[in-house]
Amino acid sequence: MPNRLANRLALIPFSSFPAPLLRGLLLGVALLLGLPAFAQNGKTEVLWLGQAATRITTPTGKVIMIDPWLTSNPKTPANFRALEALGKVDLILVTHAHFDHFADAPALAKMHNAPMYGPAGLNQTVATLGILPAELAPRFGKGGTIMPFGPTGVKITAVHAEHSSELAYKNPATGKDEVQPGGEPVGFILEMENGFKLWHMGDTAVFGDMRLIGDMYRPDLVLIPIGGHFVMNPVDAAMAVREMIRPRFALPIHYGTTPVLRGTPAEFNAALGSAPGTARMVALDPGQKLDF
Repeated sequence: MPNRLANRLALIPFSSFPAPLLRGLLLGVALLLGLPAFAQNGKTEVLWLGQAATRITTPTGKVIMIDPWLTSNPKTPANFRALEALGKVDLILVTHAHFDHFADAPALAKMHNAPMYGPAGLNQTVATLGILPAELAPRFGKGGTIMPFGPTGVKITAVHAEHSSELAYKNPATGKDEVQPGGEPVGFILEMENGFKLWHMGDTAVFGDMRLIGDMYRPDLVLIPIGGHFVMNPVDAAMAVREMIRPRFALPIHYGTTPVLRGTPAEFNAALGSAPGTARMVALDPGQKLDF
């Protein structure tokens, strides 16, 4: 069927069609042939908003917000501290329960009726405490893969991160601060509709299975913490990128927000070096974005 259809299509004078009609026709053909219904040269947009907060726009226009700490983040530009400034949000990912990754996720989920995916233990706590209804706090765990936009959409896999995940919570009944279980921290591998892959590492130290994750998923881009103190420092992060993960691009995150996060992109880039095949650092200021 696909071969016969392709042969017949070759006889059609497409140049005579109006552009809107041609686009619709080509979309229908793509669906009949089982091809992805989007441009193969589509881009993935990465907007960094300080710390680990990152807005990803996929080649088909889905918007995924990762680790949204915006309203009180000192590094987030003022024009993005109102959650409405993000525009539409289709999905939220949270790598762990710490305030600087989780703070604005519940409000954003409610605003857009968008599910917040996070570590299974964190989302169990979030639903049990009534922070979000269960339908907005779906659970999945390390090694699990979700396809929230259907079988031809983005694939998201939870992978290991070496960190902690306590949830600081003010009990509305008592007014007292509590610490609740937040599950285990994760990173996320996102495979876009056109095959581009990125690894948002959340907060993590170096761990040996970074090499395994790199070999299994072969990310094109890693978003890697470099600040030190709570996460990798620039030298450790550079070693992980250069010798274990080996992506094409590395975007440093989680630095400079507080005095203890002293690592800098300049230190990270120097430690990466420039040997053939080494990832290229792509540094952004908060509020800047890049297309991949």
